[in-house]
Amino acid sequence: MSAKKTKESKAEKNFENIGEALTTSEQFLEKNQKSILIGLLIVVIAVGAFLAYNYLYKAPRNEKAQAAIFQGERYFQNGEDSLALFGNGNDYIGFESIINQFKGTKTADLARAYAGISYNRMGNNEKALEHLKKFKGGDLLITPAVTGAIGDVQMNMGQTDEAIASFLKAAKESDDKMLSPIYYKKAGVAYLSGANYDKAIEVFTQIKENYINSPEAQEADKYIKQAELLKTTK
Repeated sequence: MSAKKTKESKAEKNFENIGEALTTSEQFLEKNQKSILIGLLIVVIAVGAFLAYNYLYKAPRNEKAQAAIFQGERYFQNGEDSLALFGNGNDYIGFESIINQFKGTKTADLARAYAGISYNRMGNNEKALEHLKKFKGGDLLITPAVTGAIGDVQMNMGQTDEAIASFLKAAKESDDKMLSPIYYKKAGVAYLSGANYDKAIEVFTQIKENYINSPEAQEADKYIKQAELLKTTK
């Protein structure tokens, strides 16, 4: 058989295979047409529901929540924690109400952070910890601040080991030349209060070497000497 006839024969077989595949596909589509249409309809409905939820419900709800929290942030910044938490009885409903009325929004999550810190400043450690631990976060600045605030509450409650773990976590989450040494210092002071002088020296030495331009580095030697002195009289 010539090369030309061989090529023609292969081409004919290829066309036959393609034809068979098309026929099989057509049969499959005819047989399953109803199921395919139902499947496509489900996909269209699901996508439509998702878009409707995001643009007709979630986005406007987020906007309302942001408007609601604005006055609370001003009260919070001024240290008016009771007003920030519970509202002014007029045009501001309070962090607690924002958390309940706008569940699932980023603003409600932020209100949890504010509420936790406000309760901490008011001396209500249990409520502070409840809100702070429910904070979901994700923001590179707010999340470490909340973790650090949890450490502050734990120190107030006498949970020194837990507080140290929170401060060290906040320092790593911050990963910042200005913020990290603040939390490392808190951890170092907590080690001192727990009479773990070797760890205190280790942390303040780390601050001194790694964050040389920070205010915490300038006073690190003072804490190192204090720890060394306390260690010798232990």
